[in-house]
Amino acid sequence: MRFLSIYKTEETNQPPTLEHVTRMQELIEEGMRGGWLVTTEGCLPSVKGARVRRANGKTTVTDGPFTESKELVAGFAILEAASKQEAIELTRKFLEVAGGGECELRQVFTAADAAPAHAADTHAQLVEQIVR
Repeated sequence: MRFLSIYKTEETNQPPTLEHVTRMQELIEEGMRGGWLVTTEGCLPSVKGARVRRANGKTTVTDGPFTESKELVAGFAILEAASKQEAIELTRKFLEVAGGGECELRQVFTAADAAPAHAADTHAQLVEQIVR
């Protein structure tokens, strides 16, 4: 099973320490070698981003920084785990290195899950995954 781990934390606008970068690189290398980390990336400060929102037929764009938000998305990872519990344990390990914040874990509906060639079959499988 694949899980998306969305990492949220307070934005400090301070670069990480060399020690923190080294520990994070070690964890990433361990995860890649162990096969449980598919990919991961961190986000630059929100001043370099934008929020694009669509509501009531209108699209609005708000440039960063997003000072009204206490916690922002700081990065993400795609995890390969045998169960939700295993994904939780891997996320605990990450947060020990990250030093704070929270991760939202979401199971990913992958292309392998959507093997049927017809949209109706794919829809039925997706509904079954959600209902379970």
